[in-house]
This record gives sequence, C-alpha cells and structure tokens, in this order.
Amino acid sequence: MSEPRAQDVFAGRARPLEAARTALLVIDAQNWVMDEANRQPRPQFYADVRGFVIPNIARLADAAHRLGVEVIYTVMENFTEDGRDRSLDYKLSNFFIPKGSHDAKVIDELRPGRDEMVIPKTSSSLFNSTNFEYLVRNIGIDTIAVTGFLTDQCVDHTIRDGADRGFHMICVSDGVATDTRVRHEAALNAFRGYCRTETTASLIAAMERDFGGG
Repeated sequence: MSEPRAQDVFAGRARPLEAARTALLVIDAQNWVMDEANRQPRPQFYADVRGFVIPNIARLADAAHRLGVEVIYTVMENFTEDGRDRSLDYKLSNFFIPKGSHDAKVIDELRPGRDEMVIPKTSSSLFNSTNFEYLVRNIGIDTIAVTGFLTDQCVDHTIRDGADRGFHMICVSDGVATDTRVRHEAALNAFRGYCRTETTASLIAAMERDFGGG
C-alpha cells in the first residue's frame, strides 16, 4: 500500500467552522511588547506589527464580533507584586510585568470589549499557567484561531499544546510576528503540522462562508 499524500493527511484540519465553537485568541498584544524604546532592537518586528499585523488582528476581531465568535486576550502579567509566581523561564528572561500596570494592558488599537476575557499568564503557553482550557471548554469551544506574539515562542507553544489537548488550532500567518521575518517563516514551517494555517483574509472568508456572515 502506498503512503498517503501530504494533502490527504492534513485535509481534516480544514473542516467547516462553527461560530459557537470557535474563538479568536490574541496573545500578548500588550504595551510591554510594543514599548520599542525599552525592548531589544528588532526593527523588522515593529515594522511588520505596526504595518499590518495589528491592523489584521483588528480586522479579525471586528469580524469575530460581527459573526458571534468569542474573542479572548492573554497578556504577560505577574500575579504577585514581587513576581515570585512567574515561571522559571520568565524569571531567567527578566520578564517582570507588574500586576495591573500599563505594561500589562492590551494595546489601545486592540482594546478588549466590556465582556471579553483578558487572561494573565506567566508562561509561554497559556495552557500551562492559566485556566484558559477550563474556560473555553465551559463555553463549548473546540477551535482556536491564534494571533499575536511571538510566532516562534508563545504562539508556537500555544498551538502545539492546544493540538495535544484536542483543540483544532488555526494559525493566522499574517496575524502573528516575531523578531525577524526569517524566524517568523521558520516557525510557521516548524509547527504547521499542528494546525490549520490561514491568512486574515482567508479566515474571514471561511467564517463568512461557514456560518453565514457574507
């Protein structure tokens, strides 16, 4: 028997979407990340994020609101004043984002709605340091479209963990970014087997087609 072709192996990831079972996840689109003066130099990241990634996430959020899709935000934020609750990785990386601070807030361009969840985390994957999985299972969500930062860190880890936990994961390839474009493309190729990959335009078109927004 011949080996299955790659397109046959991954065909099931493109299943029809259901509004009530789908969430748009926005990872770490917060003031701390966008504070270019106080972060490491990464000109490609800030050029792409300001040029098209943030506008694309805003487009996706608008479509989600219009079509009845849950929008959920996660931000890096300490639970304690001295940050003792942070993961070892966050401590070693010197990620210290005070609870309730300006740095911990979602950027104004993507400001969450009154009834949208903003979940603080202290690990790369929010599955490891939050009750995100419990919350979305309560809502009945099994499909998660991922946007935000960074492609090869928190986005990558979240997509892999979500896939292992039985969620249908979608990566919005022009709704995520990392320090360089080379790293971004390498990450997309590295975790593509764990998710369905869409662009902003193709995901909005799929949502409109599958649950009647267009």
